[in-house]
Amino acid sequence: MSKISIVVPVYYNADTLELLYDDMKKKILPKLGDYEIVFTDDGSKDESWEIMNRIREKDPHVKCVKLSRNFGEHAALLAGLSQCTGDCAVTKQADLQEDSEIILEMYESWKKGNKVVLAVRSDRDEPFLKKFFASIYYHIIHKMVNENMPVGGCDCYLIDRQVIKVLELLDEKNSSLTLQVLWAGFKTDHVYFHRRDREIGESRWTLSKKIKLAMDSMLSFSYTPIRLMSTLGGLFFIASIIMIINVIVEALYTGIPVQGWASLMCLVLFSSGIIMIMLGIIGEYLWRALDASRKRPPFIIDEVK
Repeated sequence: MSKISIVVPVYYNADTLELLYDDMKKKILPKLGDYEIVFTDDGSKDESWEIMNRIREKDPHVKCVKLSRNFGEHAALLAGLSQCTGDCAVTKQADLQEDSEIILEMYESWKKGNKVVLAVRSDRDEPFLKKFFASIYYHIIHKMVNENMPVGGCDCYLIDRQVIKVLELLDEKNSSLTLQVLWAGFKTDHVYFHRRDREIGESRWTLSKKIKLAMDSMLSFSYTPIRLMSTLGGLFFIASIIMIINVIVEALYTGIPVQGWASLMCLVLFSSGIIMIMLGIIGEYLWRALDASRKRPPFIIDEVK
């Protein structure tokens, strides 16, 4: 009989953990057969660790993993996957925004032979601006990085044991775990759900973390930033040649002194800004190469219960 692991990254989720477990116990756990729940505490400073262990005392199928500090959701999921023992594993957010019953749909799809099952948002009950920028991000990733990324976005996914082994071999930092799953190229299916707005607790998914995810996604899986820099450099070179020819022609045939100090300064400032942005992008690549060369682990497990 197959076994499924439910991996839940935890970061300041003391107010939702018991509600999450009760919801899963009511809706899906009796229907799963052999299962385990792996809670990974990603350096929370609230009572999350204590609540996780209270749940473990009530249910022997629960495993609690504590990281030494906050490493980020990517690392927390990897840590949970490294400790799970199921034939497949599904990731689950602790914020109660996704219906637990989608796990049953994903599990059934896996039994049909799909090694990756994505939970794709069909709609979401969130503020307009949040939906708008999320939509832009997923459209960019779909067009420029990986065409298999659902345009509606993907919050959680189920992966086969074979996929888990691939992720452990990759051992990447400053990356997107979802894109790593898609990059692996295994047979994939989609299930759809309606994402609810968060009603309990405060989201720790800050703007800076969203920007970092977007940068990690582009720099780790796409040549687009480098190609964009090359294209801009080529366009500026062509423009400069045209302007040089224009200046020479005016000087030889019209004798009119070259005018345009203000426009020249605007062009210099603009091009300087472009150069600084390009240097920043190159710096991001260099930093990621340096970080990878250090061979520091993406996470450190402090305790497992």
